[in-house]
Amino acid sequence: MTNTPTIRILDAAANRATEGLRVVEDYARFALDDAHLTGIVKNLRHALATACTALPDRHASRETRQDVGTTISTPTESKRAGPWEVCIASLERTKQSLRSLEEYSKIDSPSLSTSFESLRYQLYTLERALAITQKSRMRLRDVRLCILLDGQDSPESFKQRVAQLLDAGVGMIQLRDKSLPDAQLIERARLLRSMIPRQDGAQNDAPIFIINDRPDIAALADADGVHLGQDDMSVKDARSIVGPRKLIGVSTHSIEQARTAVLNGANYLGAGPTFPSSTKSFDTFPGLDYLKQLAEEIRLPTFAIGGINAKNLNQVLATGITRVAVSSAATEAKQLLRLLPPSD
Repeated sequence: MTNTPTIRILDAAANRATEGLRVVEDYARFALDDAHLTGIVKNLRHALATACTALPDRHASRETRQDVGTTISTPTESKRAGPWEVCIASLERTKQSLRSLEEYSKIDSPSLSTSFESLRYQLYTLERALAITQKSRMRLRDVRLCILLDGQDSPESFKQRVAQLLDAGVGMIQLRDKSLPDAQLIERARLLRSMIPRQDGAQNDAPIFIINDRPDIAALADADGVHLGQDDMSVKDARSIVGPRKLIGVSTHSIEQARTAVLNGANYLGAGPTFPSSTKSFDTFPGLDYLKQLAEEIRLPTFAIGGINAKNLNQVLATGITRVAVSSAATEAKQLLRLLPPSD
């Protein structure tokens, strides 16, 4: 039978982990307003509570008044710069507490230890999703319009088109051309890179430069990121090519795909198709209902795509989605930017 000191350790660790998850849930719920991540934290918290019911004699062994640790603190414990810093501290506290639960429960209950280990791994995934959502929202805060640009007829016409888009104030340019040979696509990508100042942090006002489908070319051209379709390589594989600081967008056509992309580490989502498009054909259209689902559930930056123009933009904005990606309507860039909200 587990002795009293070990029970006290398990009790304290269980309390810290449960309390920490509640703080994290409050951040996801009230600071991010993210129903998807809030639900994940809540489920994790309830799973932890269920596992902790197997811990023996917790209350009888508890001795808070005689606990030597209650009077020990460090200066940093009483300082937090903002809600995200509070969340970070609670995530760290929860991870450490789950590890303590995992190790000390091995003494009498190896199977219970395995449960705590599983919860710890789930928390790692949640932590990444929270961090990427928070950082991506900051980095894309002022980006409302993404232009999907092909390679044009020549480097000169491509350069002229990019200059027009930059003059219009477009926040993101995605180079998407499935017909150009790799050598020419790399040439266009490097030309685009030479015309756009490099991103140097969350406060950079420079437009964001994205390559469609090709993490290898994104890496060669030092693009700011890559956009992946459902049939392209995984976010994990793309991340191994472009590195940890680049943006990875994922096209999604259902709420299930969007939820998966969030947990897989995407920095932003493409959502659609919304309306019929002159550049791409689809068998089905998730449409405006899908955009409403996303706006209600997920706070990762999301660009609506598919047949969007100045005439139907109000229907998109009415769903709660405030970012759009367009190709055939690129000539309307200035008009779209006037109609889109300036930032989050």
